[in-house]
Amino acid sequence: MQSTRRVLFNPTSVPGLRPPRLQTRDFYNAGNSPKTGPRAIKVESAGIWRGVRRASTETGEGKSGHISAGPNEGILFFENLFPLVKNWLLRLPWHNDRSLPELLWRFNNQKLSSYHPLTLVKRALPSSVPIKVTEILPRFKDGGAFVKFSHPDGISAKEIEGLVSRYLEENPIKPWFSPFQRIRTNLVVGKPWLEDLYRFPSTRIKVEFVPPSPGLEAAELSQETLYSLFRKYGKLAEITSQPADSKVLPKYAYLDFTRMKHAIRAKNCLHGLKVSEEAGGGKAGTVLRLSYEPKTKSHWIRDWIVNHPRVVIPAVAALLATFTVAVFDPIRTFFIKTHIDRSFNISNNKVYKWFKSQATDLLSLRLGKSEAVNFSAIWDDRRSIIEQLQTWLIETTETFIIVQGPRGSGKKELVIDQALKGRPNTLLIDCKPIQEARGDASTIKAAAAAVGYYPVFSWMNSISSMIDLAVQGTIGVKSGFSETLDKQLAKIWQNTSTALKQVALQHRKKDDKDSQLSDDDWLEAHPECRPVVVIDNFLHKNEESGVVYDKIGEWAAGLTTSNIAHVIFLTNDISYSKSLSKALPDRVFRQISLGDITPEVARKFVISHLDPDTDIPDSGNKDKLTTSQRRRDLEQLDECIQVLGGRLTDLEFFARRLKTGQPPRRAVVEIIDQSASEILKMYLLAIDKADLKWSTEQAWFLIKSLAEKESLRYNEVLLSNTFASSLTPTASNGEAVLEALSAAELITINNYKGRPMSIKAGRPVYQAAFKLLTEDRVLKSRLDLAILTELTKIETKSIDKYETELNALGSLPSQPREVWPRVQYLLDKLAVSQGKIEAWEKEIGVLKKILSTEQ
Repeated sequence: MQSTRRVLFNPTSVPGLRPPRLQTRDFYNAGNSPKTGPRAIKVESAGIWRGVRRASTETGEGKSGHISAGPNEGILFFENLFPLVKNWLLRLPWHNDRSLPELLWRFNNQKLSSYHPLTLVKRALPSSVPIKVTEILPRFKDGGAFVKFSHPDGISAKEIEGLVSRYLEENPIKPWFSPFQRIRTNLVVGKPWLEDLYRFPSTRIKVEFVPPSPGLEAAELSQETLYSLFRKYGKLAEITSQPADSKVLPKYAYLDFTRMKHAIRAKNCLHGLKVSEEAGGGKAGTVLRLSYEPKTKSHWIRDWIVNHPRVVIPAVAALLATFTVAVFDPIRTFFIKTHIDRSFNISNNKVYKWFKSQATDLLSLRLGKSEAVNFSAIWDDRRSIIEQLQTWLIETTETFIIVQGPRGSGKKELVIDQALKGRPNTLLIDCKPIQEARGDASTIKAAAAAVGYYPVFSWMNSISSMIDLAVQGTIGVKSGFSETLDKQLAKIWQNTSTALKQVALQHRKKDDKDSQLSDDDWLEAHPECRPVVVIDNFLHKNEESGVVYDKIGEWAAGLTTSNIAHVIFLTNDISYSKSLSKALPDRVFRQISLGDITPEVARKFVISHLDPDTDIPDSGNKDKLTTSQRRRDLEQLDECIQVLGGRLTDLEFFARRLKTGQPPRRAVVEIIDQSASEILKMYLLAIDKADLKWSTEQAWFLIKSLAEKESLRYNEVLLSNTFASSLTPTASNGEAVLEALSAAELITINNYKGRPMSIKAGRPVYQAAFKLLTEDRVLKSRLDLAILTELTKIETKSIDKYETELNALGSLPSQPREVWPRVQYLLDKLAVSQGKIEAWEKEIGVLKKILSTEQ
């Protein structure tokens, strides 16, 4: 049985407002649970709050989503009762319909205050208006409430709206959360849709034109009609009609209000309004169906980023680059600086040095002393070169030094261990691991390791390159994420320059007499404080030289011209001037050429290897003989050194064999045999010849010629048919072939005043190896056969040219006298070529006979 208690507002009719612990709770007495007495509150104010209890909720009567008004009834919508700023609470998963009223009630100290929403509604309805409130439906999302009322026959709902609106203008009521905006009310003329979906107010309203019942046709209202209907609820910013060619049904229009509260007021008052035919709604009339339309997307930032990749991607790349420079560059410079001055090197620690000295005495670690004795004879012989280097390093002029010499001539030991011995702040960069690295990432990692550049994200270069390629294929332009190897190396060398300058300036003091000088002037005036950069293995594998060597050359030139550091290049290539002249075209290099040591020094070097410190006579045993004194076969030493020459690597290899007990001659024979095998494998019988820049015939021509003579004229070799007219495509350029063979150490090219003059064996021991190879009849016959076959093909091509020209001359209608000398010249050339071919054919026959009979 339904109760008919008269109350202001029956909270039990709003199930969503009941807290969990109470089955019945009035909106007014929230928190008070009287155990006895009525479950409603009587309000005696002018009798307008006396109503009938109804089963309704925030979503309408019976949760149907609608509220109906019968005869002599009306509905007013009051706005600005609840703060719109709290609408985000409705998105929370634990939200329910009772949370906001309960929070508001608790905020007002568990009693109805003058700012309570229902109190505000009560204050907004004057006692002079003859109405009776029958229902109140709060609309938290819209910040207001629907108030349903009944009125007598003598007054209409429209007149009541006017009375209430006029009263609110004369007596403005402002809620606590919005002290600058007053409460307003409008009469609901449509049939409001009371939904609790996650649809929130917006300044844009979508108005759909639907028929009043299925099967009828709705009319599309004009902008003037829409303006007349909606303008009284607030100022309109724009009215956008549906495009004329649009097939979307039902027809619609967009209304943009200047303020959100105007859109809320219009939506709640006009939804479901039926526009009559007289007002432009068509014969059957047109019903307006209103809904909020989000004007700005919730993910507009993300969408803008996705839709503008040409702007966003380069901007992100620039920001990442800026962040990297700002954060990582100081760290990298610090690590490079510590790598140069060895601040954290344990070998510079005094405690470590003391333990090392004690351990050296206890364990008799004499390897360092032994090696020093072994090289002492060589350093004595090259004392003038060492002193020259040290003199150049204290001069104020730009120091750009090149130390050139074949492999095994002791360039690195001479510079590092002798000229720079005891000098602090020395940076050694080995180009070999950098150049031999596979791929850009490995090259960057090797270059960073050489100077202490850390942290380095070499793997990011490959990933960013793939990203850049994908972006370029998508938007048509490069993103800028990836950096070329050129830029990456330039960044490493730039940070190294900064660290070198800091190391050089750390010797500067404020109380110096030249403290007023600028940094550049001070560095120019104090060359002894500049660090020394030693670049080893420069132009290693010169046939592959490219960006690595170019960047190193440019960077080294910048160091010297800015007086930041001294630079010393160690190279095996005699054509270094071609590469370095690009970096310093207007400078003269300081050059030192290291050759093989003299036979006297070579003898001392070998003997020093045979006589370690343990064999040197001491005060207790003066009669003890050294190893070299006890050996009877050392009388062959001079003869063997004459064959081996003065190359340190070969001499050291020879000395090790002697220490094992081998006789000198046998050791030399084995070294020659091993060298001959290396030559045969590397230069003559290479399996993969596609990567070679010389032909087998050219290499054998040089070996055979040098076996007969120790030195060949450079230009004479170039004029030979094997070099001038080679049929191998990769070996058609004779000078490039000679440079490639020189880089591969088969030969050595000697220069005179900057031009190539003569050709010798790449190592002295190769001279004997060449002779050994030419003594092999089968090998010599096979390779001579290849040369003669190629020469025969060359002359055959020449004969074809002569014959072609003779045919052309013979086809002339008449033979003028002027043609006769040319004909005779061609005939003579043809005869000479034919004579060569006949002679070579005879030799080829002999060689084939040898190959078929001998093994």
